[in-house]
Amino acid sequence: MSTLENTDNISNNAAGVWHRIQNLPWFVSIHQKYLSLDPRMQKIGLFSVALVSIVMVSSVLRVFWGPIIAIGFIASVLAGLATAVGALSALFFKEVPARVFNIMLGAAAGVMLAATAFSLIVPGIEFGNQLWPGKGMFAVAIGMFIGGVFLDLADRHMPHLHFMANRDLDESSTRKVWLFIFAITIHNFPEGLAVGVSFGSGDMSNGIALAIAIGLQNIPEGMAVAFPLVALGYSRTKAVWIGTLTGLVEPVGGLFGVTAVSLFSPILPVAMGFAAGAMLFVISEEIIPETQSKGKARHATYAVLCGFIIMMALDGLLR
Repeated sequence: MSTLENTDNISNNAAGVWHRIQNLPWFVSIHQKYLSLDPRMQKIGLFSVALVSIVMVSSVLRVFWGPIIAIGFIASVLAGLATAVGALSALFFKEVPARVFNIMLGAAAGVMLAATAFSLIVPGIEFGNQLWPGKGMFAVAIGMFIGGVFLDLADRHMPHLHFMANRDLDESSTRKVWLFIFAITIHNFPEGLAVGVSFGSGDMSNGIALAIAIGLQNIPEGMAVAFPLVALGYSRTKAVWIGTLTGLVEPVGGLFGVTAVSLFSPILPVAMGFAAGAMLFVISEEIIPETQSKGKARHATYAVLCGFIIMMALDGLLR
């Protein structure tokens, strides 16, 4: 079965579930009240619900697990919202030149590589050595392998398109564009997980450095989502909103990661390795190949080096 046929089946199943939800009495009541509001109040209502949800979740985390854990969840929210920064460029430009986009992706790859090394792998080994003297490296290595296999399975079995496939799309290929958006959403989960795991270790500086790195990487992803949607005829405002929403899966991953390692601290080294392996898989499978795909890749290569150096320096300053 082809990728597009898989997508049709998933879409049909999702539509069936959504139809059943829409017929629930409480949903009908809330939906009718929402539609009775003017468009401005609808937006304010959605923003208020999102803000209250974030405050409630962070408050619960603070009460039961402490302030660092709550800050970790908020950091994953902010990192996910960085997709909005990139998507906002669709309000002002028709497209981003390929060279500029590749340089931005290269810098993002360098930043993520440094963050993976200094904020996940190194501290993961240190925590592992505290639990199992001399064996921390093996715990992290096992986690990295599991993380890579997990992303590989998701990549194989969940319908999506890669960066390079999206660049060559015909502008009328709506389903293909949405497959690519689905891919961005899939890959945002392990990034949020990495932020949550890092804060769950109790090391604020590692968590902040990783959240900044992932936030920077999300900016070109927001662009990659918004511009194809504009080309398909979506309004610029709607394209920005969709680009923003793709990043909001990160708080889900962040919440899962931060609570898992807080409840089961012995899994911390393996969890940090898992997050590192998942991030390395995304960098190697998606980001770096895209920067090298259109020729004239030397600028992107130097951007990788610069991104790595900047993140390495930032990590040192935060310690």
